[in-house]
Amino acid sequence: MSAAKAANLDFKAELSRKAQHINEVLRGLLAKPGRISQDLKESIGYTLEAPGKRIRSALVLWCCELVSGEINRDAEVSAAAIEMVHTYSLVHDDLPAMDDDDLRRGRPTCHKAFDEATAILAGDGLLTLAFEILAEEVSESELAVRLIGQLARAAGPAGMIGGQMADLKAQNGQADEELLQYIHTNKTAKMFRCAAAMGAICGGANEHQVDCLCEYGLKIGLGFQIADDILDVCGTSEEMGKTTGKDARQGKVTYPSVLGLEESRKLGKKLADEAVVVLGSFGPEADILRQLAMTLLERTR
Repeated sequence: MSAAKAANLDFKAELSRKAQHINEVLRGLLAKPGRISQDLKESIGYTLEAPGKRIRSALVLWCCELVSGEINRDAEVSAAAIEMVHTYSLVHDDLPAMDDDDLRRGRPTCHKAFDEATAILAGDGLLTLAFEILAEEVSESELAVRLIGQLARAAGPAGMIGGQMADLKAQNGQADEELLQYIHTNKTAKMFRCAAAMGAICGGANEHQVDCLCEYGLKIGLGFQIADDILDVCGTSEEMGKTTGKDARQGKVTYPSVLGLEESRKLGKKLADEAVVVLGSFGPEADILRQLAMTLLERTR
């Protein structure tokens, strides 16, 4: 087996271990008495238990581990919170009023498995619960406030929600590279930046380390979106676990639609290379993050 193939297998195994760790943390947090009303337990559990990659939440843990040498409870709580926010965004994104999809993570979407009203409330519940657990479970109040601020900015109207709004308004219209970057920086990349920042902050990173990891997060976030856009054109629904080919049918602003497939691939590689360079000051301890940047280019789901 080649060294590159072995490294890829090691990375997949490490990501799988992190995903299992995060799933255990989520189950423990959701099991706390009185945290979720009985009527919403099934739908919230259904969405969170779906077999997601957990890349954003794993990034929180990896960045904490990078700067402190270990994963602490604050990083675990932050990873769970960002996974809740990400999952809420998928539940709402799949609704008929948004992207109107029937398949997510290889399963019927929440509004198909239950109904639209339940899906809306499950998403609302996950979003709110993310901030509840940060407020209640983080070890120090000042740290909790800092983490809540990071997540609120990334997920709110100047971040993911703003990007989603711009994405909806741009459908079937003329788009240029500036609009393309605005949409996907806000809709996708800022949540990756947030994951890196939260992990670094939980690990006690200095300002320079936080800035470097934030820049890394933005670059791999955009790279992730480019790969996602390419897979919507070239992948299959079976591989992706969601409906493919919808971007073109809905007139979405995507990297292939604006730049073309070949230029999109080149840009994805450029961003991954730049993300690796940003990690230079961290030495070999950041190798798992370097592998993440490159693996996102080659993913099939």
